[in-house]
Amino acid sequence: MSHLWLGQNPLVLVSGSKVRSRILTAAGLPHEICPAAIDERALEIMAGDQDGSKVALMLAHAKAASVSAQKPGRLILGADQTLTLASRLFHKAESLVDARQQLMMLRGQAHQLNSALALVQDGTLLFSTVISATLKKRNFSAAFLENYLEAAGPDILSSVGCYNIEGIGIQLFDKIEGDQYTIMGLPIFPLLHHLRNHHLIIS
Repeated sequence: MSHLWLGQNPLVLVSGSKVRSRILTAAGLPHEICPAAIDERALEIMAGDQDGSKVALMLAHAKAASVSAQKPGRLILGADQTLTLASRLFHKAESLVDARQQLMMLRGQAHQLNSALALVQDGTLLFSTVISATLKKRNFSAAFLENYLEAAGPDILSSVGCYNIEGIGIQLFDKIEGDQYTIMGLPIFPLLHHLRNHHLIIS
């Protein structure tokens, strides 16, 4: 394990996101990956008309809590991200056809990405946060969109909004306001702050 990490066991990341795992690895936080088997859409329906930030936080907590029951004593990190345009909540596209429709709806618009974390141990919520970033898509041409979809391929279906800003998805935007890690789905700075305050990493 990293020489900066003071815990006896690595974190358990409740996410199948390769991007989130890479962020933790780059920050020197050892972790295991254990995605949660929860019905996110059902939980969103139960949440009603709550805003995207609250939905993201609820889902992150639910994911962490579901895995915590299986791993007593372990620190479980749940993460979730929602995308909102005005009051509309967007979900991951299910196909490239769906991705094309979503990207056309977001074209020329400013939308919010809400990234949430929840740290749970033995069913108890130790820490949670949600941070939002605002991204404005440019008014790209139909020709650009078709070429983007061909170049990016099915990988974009793994992220809400159908883009990865660390790749060619950056060409979709005119302006971005917010932390890059928040946009990538794991707001690392508040997590590191919490871990330092609780002596889980060297301060």
